[in-house]
Amino acid sequence: MSPAQPVSITPAELEDLLTEVARQILERGPNALKTGALIEVELSEEGVRESVDLGACRVGSCGCTPPALTGLASYIDHTLLKPEATLAEIDQLCAEAMANHFASVCVNSSHVRRCAEILSNSGVLVCSVIGFPLGAASSEVKAYEARRAIEDGACEIDMVLAIGLLKSGQVERAEADIALVAKTCHSLGARLKVILETCLLTDAEKVSACKIAKRAGADFVKTSTGFSKGGATAADIQLMRETVGPVMGVKASGGVRDQATAKALIGAGATRLGASASVAIVKGTAGAGTY
Repeated sequence: MSPAQPVSITPAELEDLLTEVARQILERGPNALKTGALIEVELSEEGVRESVDLGACRVGSCGCTPPALTGLASYIDHTLLKPEATLAEIDQLCAEAMANHFASVCVNSSHVRRCAEILSNSGVLVCSVIGFPLGAASSEVKAYEARRAIEDGACEIDMVLAIGLLKSGQVERAEADIALVAKTCHSLGARLKVILETCLLTDAEKVSACKIAKRAGADFVKTSTGFSKGGATAADIQLMRETVGPVMGVKASGGVRDQATAKALIGAGATRLGASASVAIVKGTAGAGTY
């Protein structure tokens, strides 16, 4: 490999760069560099090329515009989360998403990079689930998983609420769990959805979960993982919408298998739908999709 060529940089640009590096090191503590720190600096397109030439091993980018709600397909996160999903099925998911102009594909984090490469410049986003499906991982692990998924190309993160903490009355800890992931997502330009797993919560707990997600900076609240004992209902969507107000996103997921159900959930206040029977939904045929 030939040695890297010197990069031209003005004194003012160098000062800004060093100031930002120093700020991040101080924020993480004096031992940050001993174990290999990830330093984030916003770069122009030319700056990205120069950084790679100089030896950057990973460059994260997530300049993803939220989809405009122009039709039923634009509400749908086309989803494949089952553990036995093959690479061929992941590729098919992406092909279907492009053909039908779905909002995104929603996949486990190990498939994010593959999907991002396939969907590049297609207008279809990549969404990844975090702390899935139990929500019982530590906050730091959730934040790292989110960061890695975004670096691999995810524009949206669907994290699972710390359900046990909420049901134990540890509302502040549950909120802090969301806030840490929200900070990670927003610092990298991604949006955050919080999966409440509504089938495990009382109505009062659903309201509480919505309120802490909103306070913590989440962009959406979401009903379900699709892996528990129940999915989205119009009543839950209406309750969630009333709690978070008109601006915050509400995603209905779990058991959305036909067009009538999809339209009813949108009518109740959903601005995004998570479904694996997405093609059947937009075509108005019966769907038997599973996550």
